[in-house]
Amino acid sequence: MLKKSKEIILIQRTLVWALYFFSGFILYSKKGSLYSFLITFSRIVYPLSIFWLQIRIKNSTNFLPIDSKMQTSQLWFSLLPVIASLLTVIFSITNLLFYSLEKLINF
Repeated sequence: MLKKSKEIILIQRTLVWALYFFSGFILYSKKGSLYSFLITFSRIVYPLSIFWLQIRIKNSTNFLPIDSKMQTSQLWFSLLPVIASLLTVIFSITNLLFYSLEKLINF
């Protein structure tokens, strides 16, 4: 049972990464379907979000390592990569969906 569970997790992660990489491909190679500042933000933060997510997954740490003893600067240093990565995921996948819908409508 444990092996089957690990296989399902591996398949799910592979599908999520494939979707994220394909959305990045569309983000960089095609004209963006979102506002230009959202596309620019996503193009800047996209590579950083991949590295940040890989580090978090490899180290198996919490995505939001917040502690009550943290100072404000430490808190922002922990929150900003999370917020930027989540926004980049949302913007790049939304751009992929809009691009796909545009291609389907014009097909």
